[in-house]
Amino acid sequence: MTILVTGGAGYIGSHTVLYLKEKGESVVVLDNLVKGHRQSVLEEVPFYMGSLNDEQLLNYIFQTHNVDSVIHFAASSLVGESMKEPLSYYENNLGGTLSLLKVMLKNNVNRIVFSSTAAVYGEPKNIPIQENDPAEPTNPYGETKLAIEKMLQWADCAYGLKYVALRYFNAAGADPLGRLGENHDPETHLIPIVLEVALDIRKEVKVFGDDYPTEDGTCVRDYIHVMDLADAHYCALQRIRKENKGGIYNLGNGKGFSVKEVIDTCREVTQREIKSVNSHQRPGDPAVLIASSQKAQEELKWQPKYTNLKDMVTHAWNWHLKQTGMAQTSI
Repeated sequence: MTILVTGGAGYIGSHTVLYLKEKGESVVVLDNLVKGHRQSVLEEVPFYMGSLNDEQLLNYIFQTHNVDSVIHFAASSLVGESMKEPLSYYENNLGGTLSLLKVMLKNNVNRIVFSSTAAVYGEPKNIPIQENDPAEPTNPYGETKLAIEKMLQWADCAYGLKYVALRYFNAAGADPLGRLGENHDPETHLIPIVLEVALDIRKEVKVFGDDYPTEDGTCVRDYIHVMDLADAHYCALQRIRKENKGGIYNLGNGKGFSVKEVIDTCREVTQREIKSVNSHQRPGDPAVLIASSQKAQEELKWQPKYTNLKDMVTHAWNWHLKQTGMAQTSI
């Protein structure tokens, strides 16, 4: 039996495929390569380039590879872009998932792990954020993810389709062995942006606000290592397989790191000067976002392994060095 990983050529998806193969799972990948990279998918893994809205292709994949479970990453995921192009986000994220679920039911597949997001919470009411806190997205990206969660809930009620939705926070790091890393275009995540300054790809990193009510005045975010995310998706699938139970879970470290802490850690790891400049706060940026992952740890038996910020930065840095031909000999 085979796991279909949609969006498996993207950052988190490709690391999850790598992890699943190391667990001995049979995997097939579907990705449209708008954001993902074909070279990020292991050569031995069957790969299809295409859209979730292509139900004919989906049916072919399910029947050819005897798919019995799905891990669903494929989505448009840029908050700013979603504000400018909301209808394309509904078409791609919601419409694509609808096609996927229809084909799953047609092929009697009733297990899915869904890549959701902390963006469903909007402005948090409590810190740390818990799964039963109000879900009030402030952008179309978060709205589409929340709508998919609700679609999965109703599909479970009507058809017995079991799902786990994983709401995670700031993915970070890279495969510790340097086989995969983070490569977005444009890059929007803080750690790779700071490392690009260290590599002279960028002149500086902007700090959006240093007057927040935090210890050092900069935003605090919950960073989670990408391989810990991969492990969480595997744990979620195992819960459905073994217990036929699903649910909604936060994934995070349970503690936060400020923008200044991230920059200082990058300086320490790279041993390079990294220029930072202060800028104005961005509208809608909460001061602190930290998740409670207690529920995931208890019910999914998931335990994050790489919780140290320095480890996340080191793994990311070594991957970046490897791409530029300057790989270090140790991690």
